[in-house]
Amino acid sequence: MAKHSPFRYFKTSPEIIRLAVMLYVRFPLSLRNVRDLLHERGIEISHETVRFWWNRFGPLSAAEIRRRRVDRMRPRTHWQWHLDEVFVKINGETHYLWRTVDHGGEVLESFVTKRRHRKAALKFLRKTMKRHGKGEVLVTDQLRSYGAAMKEIGNAVRQETGRWLNNRGENSHQPFRRRERAMLRFRRMKTLQKFVAVHASVQNHFNQ
Repeated sequence: MAKHSPFRYFKTSPEIIRLAVMLYVRFPLSLRNVRDLLHERGIEISHETVRFWWNRFGPLSAAEIRRRRVDRMRPRTHWQWHLDEVFVKINGETHYLWRTVDHGGEVLESFVTKRRHRKAALKFLRKTMKRHGKGEVLVTDQLRSYGAAMKEIGNAVRQETGRWLNNRGENSHQPFRRRERAMLRFRRMKTLQKFVAVHASVQNHFNQ
């Protein structure tokens, strides 16, 4: 059975749609900035069209990038993980964005929770390990939730903490922070989780 193209009902070419989605995710641009850039190239659309394309094709583009990178990344060992969390405001309420980055700057997992306790850290670790196996060294900050979660999993001997050791994990949040300012923050937790998953795939695509 032939697989139908997700662009089959759209008059705009897939290349233009992919370009609009990539511009919006990759660079700190607003919906109207993307609209203006496409207008300079003779493409007349509204900012709401860019929003619709992003919601419809952003996850599809991210999945395509992940599939292409699987074979290339499979021989590579993610021997050292850097785990860090950063707070994100959603409608005035603090949420936490957890991120795992390997020693080469590859974003392995992004996960959003409402709390920063042991249960949240445990869920984040299990989600990362289910997809990427077990890292040989896990570098974290001094948050006690990491130690409690790793003790329950049995990874406590692999944890390393120390000043400046986790700079790679902390710096991995900077591209997201730039995007957050351009998007004027987020309105829902589900939207945040969706965006960080797509953003991580695009960030890995351009990681050299």
